[in-house]
Amino acid sequence: MTFSIVAWDEATGQTGVAVSTKFLAVGSLCPFAKAGVGAVATQAFVNPTFGPRGLRLLEEGVAPEDVIAILLKSDDGREHRQLHLVDRYGRTAAFTGSETVEWAGHKTFPYFSVAGNMLSNAQVIEAMAEAYQASMDQPLAERLIRALEAGQLAGGDKRGRQSAALYIMSTEVYPMLDLRVDDHPDPVAELRRIYEEAKKEFIPFQQFLPTAAQPAGVYDRAIIDRIIAQQAENDRLRR
Repeated sequence: MTFSIVAWDEATGQTGVAVSTKFLAVGSLCPFAKAGVGAVATQAFVNPTFGPRGLRLLEEGVAPEDVIAILLKSDDGREHRQLHLVDRYGRTAAFTGSETVEWAGHKTFPYFSVAGNMLSNAQVIEAMAEAYQASMDQPLAERLIRALEAGQLAGGDKRGRQSAALYIMSTEVYPMLDLRVDDHPDPVAELRRIYEEAKKEFIPFQQFLPTAAQPAGVYDRAIIDRIIAQQAENDRLRR
């Protein structure tokens, strides 16, 4: 009932998940990520405990394949689950249980993985992978959203549409992006709209937030306004 992509960006160290489904508030149960560690997507007959537990194992240095084995061993409902993840070295692993609803499956690549269940067809995840790979010159958030858009265009969840989410961690303890569409007739399109809105001020403003390296951040409004205005003008000129 869900299609998703997990990824690690080698150039920036960003990691995250993009996901959509015919179910309310998928962003509350499916995507998990931690800076410097990796990302996990848990879906189908979802087991949300896989997210925090999987990240903890990845942080301890457990290999992705072994993480999945450990998580599944403790779960009698494993054949109803789907799970995929990526670590900070770009290693990926995935599992699709035998009792997940067709079409269900996954494909893993270095640095990213795609998976889905209760889909219209196998082309959904194929299209997601192709869209992600074709946009490697774009920021991670853009690549993840393009993958979702391609999956939706290829058929998406065969039951319909309801929610979508984009969750990205960068270098800090808080998310770089945590965008959610909890209930919408066209959630992937709405996620795109929210992302485009975030690019105007929300994303530029992040450079002024407190960080581990700069605990106070920047809080002078005049400086913030001037820099954001200049960056917007530079972007306009480049276009």
